[in-house]
Amino acid sequence: MSLSQRLDEIRTGFERPFWVANISEIFERLSYYGAFASLANYLHEKLNFPTEQTGTLAGIFGGMVWFLAIFGGAVADKLGFRRALSLAYLILAAAYFLLGSLGAPWLAPVRAAIPPAIFVGFILILPALGVSLVKPCVVGTTARASKENVRSIGYSIYYTMVNIGGAAGPYVASWARRHLGVENVFRVAALSVFAMFFVVLFFFRDPRKPGDVPVPSIAQTVKNFCVVLGNYRLVLPVLLIALILRISMFFFHNLAVPLWIWVGLLVLVLAGISRFMWFLLLFTGYWIVFWQQYITLPGYIHGYISAGADVELILITDGLAVICFTVLINYLIRKIPPFHAVILGTFVTSLSWLVLAFQPTILGAVLSILVLALGEMIQAPRYYEYISRLAPPGQQGTYMGFAFLPIGIGSILGGWFGGRVMHQFGEVARQPQRVWWVISAVGLLTVLLLWIYDRVVKPSAPESPQ
Repeated sequence: MSLSQRLDEIRTGFERPFWVANISEIFERLSYYGAFASLANYLHEKLNFPTEQTGTLAGIFGGMVWFLAIFGGAVADKLGFRRALSLAYLILAAAYFLLGSLGAPWLAPVRAAIPPAIFVGFILILPALGVSLVKPCVVGTTARASKENVRSIGYSIYYTMVNIGGAAGPYVASWARRHLGVENVFRVAALSVFAMFFVVLFFFRDPRKPGDVPVPSIAQTVKNFCVVLGNYRLVLPVLLIALILRISMFFFHNLAVPLWIWVGLLVLVLAGISRFMWFLLLFTGYWIVFWQQYITLPGYIHGYISAGADVELILITDGLAVICFTVLINYLIRKIPPFHAVILGTFVTSLSWLVLAFQPTILGAVLSILVLALGEMIQAPRYYEYISRLAPPGQQGTYMGFAFLPIGIGSILGGWFGGRVMHQFGEVARQPQRVWWVISAVGLLTVLLLWIYDRVVKPSAPESPQ
């Protein structure tokens, strides 16, 4: 097929909803990563949250998206893509505007009535409600509004749009912070997604195809979750107890839970989960390391490298690297088995922060993110390939939905962990470089555990996780 024929296929192969949804995704990602790039320093420097609470709150913002995404598909299917997208962008606009207004005088009565951590924590969950609806709508539209001969190109376009937004977000945040003030970073994000509300309202129509397979209902999604989890009658109550204890510790600082209780809860969970969930929990270590670029790095740069550094511009590094080199990297590692590529990517990402430990400069931060992005490019496509092959017949959709769990758990745990180590080694011990040694150690431990899993635990063929 000639190039002109291929271009004509692309020109005629996508319906209008495809382009509307994917262009809106650029602005959704721009808003999300722009807000995330400025969030940690906004909480710590503008709103005066201590380092540990800053990490926890930033982790909540990054993590809740991926938990709610499990159920977002069912909700989007129930509402229809057009209504779900419109609602999502309204929620996001309100959420980002509230984030930027946390210190505003008109919210003073609310701040006086509600403890700050609870108030801010609630608002940080709101963007997750919107993003969890956007994702299944855009991916679903890509499938439904693409002809079969250009479907794979459609997903490539979607992935490119995501990364364009991811790279543009920190740049826009940098401009807004320098010219308008840090609180207006979130208001610019709100304006971006609010504009997408009107774009969807006026230009988007639900794509439909004969034979579309309906998304599972929320009840079916919950049932699938229990099946994938393993012995859910044991695991779910234990997780609920752990969650209640952790929330209580966050809001009541004098509450101390003995270590033996945490160890006991962990043993019960590990005894009850399926082998697939073992893998997801182990892989959480990768995301604990990865998310530190948004959770710990901004405060580290302002506190120990340069108070006037443009953190948002530094954070563009990851998105730009992924856009430029993903295809090349995946061509070079195409012969490596998927699980081995996951281990290799985790290893590379784990070593990335050692660059900053040895070279605590702006250049060191940029190089660390470049190495981190290299690990991301090695593991990310192969991770989803591995899970798709691991899934039993008829459960591919369920397994792919739960592939997002480590991302969410890693952000929430990474926020708590990053805040703790930053406080301990930066503010108490006055040895901030040791933060990156500890974070890298978490990644290397993850590599070791994944290697053991590969040798001892990993199923050799698809099986039901009973």
